[in-house]
Amino acid sequence: MKAFESINKGFNNVFVAGEMSIGVVVPIDDYAVGAPPNMSAHLERAQLVESLGFKALWLRDIPFNVPTFGDVGQTYDPFTYLGYLAGQTSEIALGVSSIALPLHHPVHVVKAAATIDRLSGGRMILGVASGDRPDEYPAMGIDFESRGEQFREAVAYLRAAQESFPTLETAHYGKLDGRVDVLPKASGHKIPLLITGRSRQSLEWNAEHGDGWMYYLRDPYSQQHTITEWRDLVARHATYDKPFMQAMYIILHPDPDFRPQPIQLGFRTGIHFLNEFLQLLKEVGVNHLAINLRFDTGNTEDTLERLAEHVLPNFHSADK
Repeated sequence: MKAFESINKGFNNVFVAGEMSIGVVVPIDDYAVGAPPNMSAHLERAQLVESLGFKALWLRDIPFNVPTFGDVGQTYDPFTYLGYLAGQTSEIALGVSSIALPLHHPVHVVKAAATIDRLSGGRMILGVASGDRPDEYPAMGIDFESRGEQFREAVAYLRAAQESFPTLETAHYGKLDGRVDVLPKASGHKIPLLITGRSRQSLEWNAEHGDGWMYYLRDPYSQQHTITEWRDLVARHATYDKPFMQAMYIILHPDPDFRPQPIQLGFRTGIHFLNEFLQLLKEVGVNHLAINLRFDTGNTEDTLERLAEHVLPNFHSADK
């Protein structure tokens, strides 16, 4: 089994070949469709997630409240918020899933991400995507149809900015001519980039240019086919493997034997089936699962503690 590339503390702790770790999506709360989350206990819950042994916190990039989309995420700017969390935590990885690159100039993205990486001691993981909400693009005067090309250019910019006085010419983001530099640099040799979905690229392009892949919940057998295709393509372009991660919504039922009921991209389920399902995900090659508790109306702290007690020990936890 090939190992993953060593990039920074966060990436290395979250992604271990042959293992599956578990993280939590922020906001760590339930909230109605179209409504903003309360966020009143956000810091205490983030710190609880870290203390219980979850491996990562994942924030989202949602610049505008688009009612038809129905989800405003944590509402706070992801980089400002991650900078705050960097100073209030010590070990847990800090991830974005994902920055819609065409909606941001890449110099601002790379500068913010590298700053958080430095301030957190190398815990930054940067998920990137081409964006999928058409209403946001005209609000910023950005062409929606060319977002695939813009995404490729932005990824090239993020990579070039890790070099000293880089050179790069782009159609959408200007020209780096070697006379200016971008500071700070990442704590390691680069910022780990995880590409979300296809981002309007071929899977082979993503396998070549990303450091990992974020994808969506599928049944384990379909996911196994997807992961096999990913790893075959990675092997063509790298001497090391690259991780695969996904998110899943969970409503944790108080009865541990409660049989699963499907919800949007997840399950209402008891602990026993949850462990069985997650073990299948690990066996087919999922390296990290980001749990989203948005639809769980139970006591959030109790749910996190039950997951930590009954699920985390079966997977790659902070104690391993």
